[in-house]
Amino acid sequence: MNTDNFYVTTPIYYVNDKPHIGHAYTTILADVLARYYRSLNVDTFFLTGTDEHGQKVEKAAAKRGVSPKQQADETVVRFQELWKRLGITNDRFIRTTDEYHKEVVREILQELYDRDEIYKAEYTGWYCVGCERFYTEKDLVEGKCPECGREVSAIRESNYFFRMSKYQQWLIDYIQTHPDFIQPAFRANETLGFLKRELGDLCISRPKSRLSWGIELPFDADYVCYVWFDALINYISAVGYRRNQAEFEKWWPASYHLIGKDILTTHSVYWPTMLKAIGLPMPRTIFAHGWWLTGDTKMSKSLGNVVNPMDMIEKCGVDAFRYFLLSEMSPGNDANFSEESFVARYNSDLANDLGNLLSRVLKMTLRSGGVIQPPAELNADDLELNREVETAIAAMETSLKAMKFDQGLNAVMNAVRAGNRYLEKTAPWALAKKGEVARLNTVLYTAADALRRISVLLAPVMPDKMAELRACLGYSGEELTNARISDLLSGRSDLAGRTVRDSAGLFPRILAEEADKPAPAAKPAKVKQEKTAGPVNVVDLIAIDDFAKVALKTAKVLQAEKVEGADKLLKLQIEVGGEKRQIVSGIAAWYTPDSLTGKTVVIVSNLKPAVIRGVESNGMLLAAKQGKELKLVTVDGEIASGAQVG
Repeated sequence: MNTDNFYVTTPIYYVNDKPHIGHAYTTILADVLARYYRSLNVDTFFLTGTDEHGQKVEKAAAKRGVSPKQQADETVVRFQELWKRLGITNDRFIRTTDEYHKEVVREILQELYDRDEIYKAEYTGWYCVGCERFYTEKDLVEGKCPECGREVSAIRESNYFFRMSKYQQWLIDYIQTHPDFIQPAFRANETLGFLKRELGDLCISRPKSRLSWGIELPFDADYVCYVWFDALINYISAVGYRRNQAEFEKWWPASYHLIGKDILTTHSVYWPTMLKAIGLPMPRTIFAHGWWLTGDTKMSKSLGNVVNPMDMIEKCGVDAFRYFLLSEMSPGNDANFSEESFVARYNSDLANDLGNLLSRVLKMTLRSGGVIQPPAELNADDLELNREVETAIAAMETSLKAMKFDQGLNAVMNAVRAGNRYLEKTAPWALAKKGEVARLNTVLYTAADALRRISVLLAPVMPDKMAELRACLGYSGEELTNARISDLLSGRSDLAGRTVRDSAGLFPRILAEEADKPAPAAKPAKVKQEKTAGPVNVVDLIAIDDFAKVALKTAKVLQAEKVEGADKLLKLQIEVGGEKRQIVSGIAAWYTPDSLTGKTVVIVSNLKPAVIRGVESNGMLLAAKQGKELKLVTVDGEIASGAQVG
């Protein structure tokens, strides 16, 4: 039995329509897991594919006037092309119309039938076409499908049944004694709650008179196999069950079945009882992630609120899309998707933090000859940055095992921010001016080495961009993609002596007004890139005379209220000396109106008036922003309003 290898699966996706963000998320999550384990030198197998039988596919084909096989052949390409575009590194792509899979399904059906695990009986109940499942009267919720809420149809017919009920108590005991079997833990509790009710036997056939598109039962040619019984077997047929025993023993049991929470019952009840009847070990973990929402609503094709992954990657790039999905959703919980949140995270984490750190290191190294020099003795500041990176390495390993990628990525981004703070504190530009070459070399090496290690940690999530980052640090050829996390644990570095290359901008900043524009049909939307250089994220150096044109003054907030119809805007009544003014500011996400009243803030007092959402604004508040944090610029102690700042 497999104990040392890593085998991860996605659900196999229906070919009744094109893929959406839910499909993309599960597949990217599996890909990142597979890449991480490969990076740890663990033998890894990653399976995905398509579910091509059943009523939904037959109906989609009939609607188009084509055969179910043609529907499957034409739709599967959409998944295969998208996975290629998203950089998915699956080892096998299974289709349930593959002959080897159909043969294995028929053999399992025949064996279970011969052992009286499958029997024929008449059935009266309610059927949901969308879920392709039967329900009893007590299962229905307000007369509708308990899973999807659709209308159900009354059906009375003879069918074949798998004796699932005989395994009910065994399954309860197994879940209770194997805490890692269903994750997160609250999903195990949901399954146990389901199992408190009497578990019926599972109908595993459909008469051809009602559904012809499926795998014919080997013991009755008038019936085809129930789509879920067929589909679940893909997890074992794809790794050699009944065909290649050595391969099967290498990979089974699966390390992770990654699924959406809407198919929890099929995977945590149907599949384990099927495996028990077949006589095979259970998968180690069935992990059910949450849904992507728009507002409080699940994305649904019927509601027309599904995000097309192709639209997002055309606008902002594949790696940025992968990063957003992994950092925004805590696996197991639901997450909201909006272009606004995408752009905010992109600009904060990737453009402002990671892109800026790389730009500063490259520019200072190029000014110092372009070659990364070996460090001299490290001081407390250097060691502190190294500790931050080592913390990120440990956190990523912990989050990997706990399936909390968002926490691991947050730790890595904390190390990135520590790198930017390190440069501000050590001021390599000042060291260069003073001619302190040994110290300058040490600072640049330490910052560059932090980037090197960060690039390895982030490579499973952003493989292309991290290869680009490594190229900037002087790596080439296979070195761009073959760096492994296992190498980081050794502490070795091969960075000294490498010649850096300038970058046009690893993550060009996206301006909000351009993110709102629809993506063009065949090419990425243009983005404006802000220059980054020197000690801070500077656009251009200015003279003191230019700065003198800006009038900064203290102001006291007399009153604040929300701007009607604008969730982010507050309208402030302020006092500047003896003058009363009104300012509109986008700080509602950080400050309530009551928290502002009485504060002494700093404003730009000589801006031309502007009208924002129909409200006049005379001036601008100053604020400091890093990541998702924003703080207003205030003064130290009490001072009258209208005082000059600068």
